[in-house]
Amino acid sequence: MAARGPNPLRDWQVDPAVIRYVGSDLQRPECILATRDGTLWSADARGGVMRIAPDGAQTLIALKPDPHFDPVGDAAGSLLAGTLPNGLAFARNGDILIANFGTDRLEVMTRTGETRVLADSIDGKPIGKVNFVLRDSRDRLWVTVSTRVNPWSDAVNANLADGYIFLLDERGPRIVADGFRFANEIRLDAGEEWLYVAETTGKCVTRLRVQPDGSLTDRELYGPSSLGEGVIDGIAFDAFGNLWATMIFADRLVAITPEGDPIELMNDGDPAATARFEAEFVSGNPVGFDTMMACGGTVCPWLASITFGGPNLSTVYLGGLRATRIPAFRSPVPGLPMVHWAD
Repeated sequence: MAARGPNPLRDWQVDPAVIRYVGSDLQRPECILATRDGTLWSADARGGVMRIAPDGAQTLIALKPDPHFDPVGDAAGSLLAGTLPNGLAFARNGDILIANFGTDRLEVMTRTGETRVLADSIDGKPIGKVNFVLRDSRDRLWVTVSTRVNPWSDAVNANLADGYIFLLDERGPRIVADGFRFANEIRLDAGEEWLYVAETTGKCVTRLRVQPDGSLTDRELYGPSSLGEGVIDGIAFDAFGNLWATMIFADRLVAITPEGDPIELMNDGDPAATARFEAEFVSGNPVGFDTMMACGGTVCPWLASITFGGPNLSTVYLGGLRATRIPAFRSPVPGLPMVHWAD
């Protein structure tokens, strides 16, 4: 993933006029998987995923859809409790791995909706707020747990660092790194030598060197100590080596260059709501849920994730916790290929 020539993102920003939208009436499309044929698989708060075909046809995959999600009528009940499929990954056989932020479990679901639990405890203790799952080329599963606090909204403050990463392999689940400020999405570099961690309430990315046995060492800050307004949620590499990142609550899209410099690619937040959020955040106390609810833009409310897809991995798809459709636009540089099943 060595960078060569001028960085395509240096003088580029997302043009709102070219954004198109995919899907309709989606429920909490926090994470999106994209295959090369144009099919999308979006996390869905009804307890599964929404399959969106290239022609736009939607199919909800969930054996027993849960109707609890109603962010207008009951925001707290919708976003803080109940089944909340969050991070997604493909298993080698095409099943879908689900980090369920609501049930506090790592699950796996077949293409027809049958679901079983892969992990819900470690050393006899509940896992906590399972956020994201990543499969590597050796079929090991790397999983983030944002916090042990419930409701998770109480962990949105600058002082708590109880998030961790566990590894699930033939030895079973085990904690391999701890002490993160709301561990969120994780990514491996092209050589799977480093694991990159979005520390949400740290407003930064850290990385750890991956050892052959799955242990993690040499933890260090990657890029700036703060990425500015909002808190970091989703991350994804492009082929040049830029690490794209979403800044939830401020609804900003940024990137960290291979040299470690930040670049702002989009700012869709409400300035007044963002300022209110930042003021509460720096106080050291948990940010109020009402304050968080006041945040969000129009492109992808509560911007949470970024996925590269399409035949050349040049289409960017954005996921949002309060979005009902998926914004898409063309990137000037393709995404870094990830471990996928044979689509």
